[in-house]
Amino acid sequence: MDKNKLKNFDLSAFTQVPTGKIPPAEEFNAFKKNIAPLINLDLTNYKNTQMERRIVSLMNRCGMDNLNDYFNVLKTDSKKLEEFLNMLTINVTEFFRNPEKFQELETLYLPELLKNSRKLKVWSAGCSIGAEIYSLSMMFDKMKILNDCELIASDFDKTILEKAKNGIYSEMEVGSIGADYKKYFTSVGNDKQQVESRLRQKVKFEKRDLLNSKFEKDFDLILCRNVVIYFTDEAKDKLYKEFYDALKPGGVLFIGSTERINNHRAIGFNMKTPFFYQKEV
Repeated sequence: MDKNKLKNFDLSAFTQVPTGKIPPAEEFNAFKKNIAPLINLDLTNYKNTQMERRIVSLMNRCGMDNLNDYFNVLKTDSKKLEEFLNMLTINVTEFFRNPEKFQELETLYLPELLKNSRKLKVWSAGCSIGAEIYSLSMMFDKMKILNDCELIASDFDKTILEKAKNGIYSEMEVGSIGADYKKYFTSVGNDKQQVESRLRQKVKFEKRDLLNSKFEKDFDLILCRNVVIYFTDEAKDKLYKEFYDALKPGGVLFIGSTERINNHRAIGFNMKTPFFYQKEV
């Protein structure tokens, strides 16, 4: 599961506090400590309120009234553990999400980056089902630069990564794609469309926890969009600094429309336009 993101928590489940006993803080702390090695994810990096409400909801659904018993279930029941991971994280993405920003990327930032390097190194961090990295690959192919680019996409969620690698999407998932890009899909039956193999083979997919892994260097462009909105401020600061270090001088970080790097100047970024931050040259 791509817990790196801890992908965007689905807050729609939390219009009301779940019924049942609400565990005390020390019980939550013990649960987070115990569950970390089981799921390879440190939950202390995520904002407590939203996450804890989700855990309580899952605990109650299992018929448990304390987190210790719930943890013992997760240790021994692989299906319950998978349910925990699936419900704790949510993958929200789409092709060319915020299309005006992709247009800005194509017309403003990519030409600038290509002045410094004809072979762009690009990373989609928290790639989810792959819609973002395939959006880029289609754009790059249209610009006739795809063959000279290195494309990396990462997520913590192994199941989601497999979907991304396969590149198979429902008609609804590809419905918003412009006519210019429909040519990159082939019908594979049952109202499914698959990204052509040439584009799929161009992307290197990796399992990676953004908060607990070393990053490669010398990226021209990093996209991390709508991934960190439920991280603690400390975790965000650490991650954005590491993105900065992973970029080439002049490289660009493209974040989501719900996000903002408040201390971007202290890190070393210049905010060129909303959601685009450039590393100082």
